[in-house]
Amino acid sequence: MRHRGLYLAAATAAGFLAGAALAQRSMGKWRSALFSGRPLRRLAALGYLSGHPGVESVQVLRDYLAWEEHPALRRRAESIVRRMEAQLS
Repeated sequence: MRHRGLYLAAATAAGFLAGAALAQRSMGKWRSALFSGRPLRRLAALGYLSGHPGVESVQVLRDYLAWEEHPALRRRAESIVRRMEAQLS
């Protein structure tokens, strides 16, 4: 019985670590797509980041706003930044 609890705790910890690693990998993928040459990839990356508010996301989006020239994508990014800043403050 005692070993069963240890196995459960170890499996839970391993699952948590695997999930955290996948989340970091996914965030890096979408962050790089944010500066893609393809507007649809940038729009998809904005959609992903809008669902993951955080200080890091706001910083990346500010860099993106300085870089982006497409007016519709700029407006979308600006609205996401405003919403995230309101949530974080």
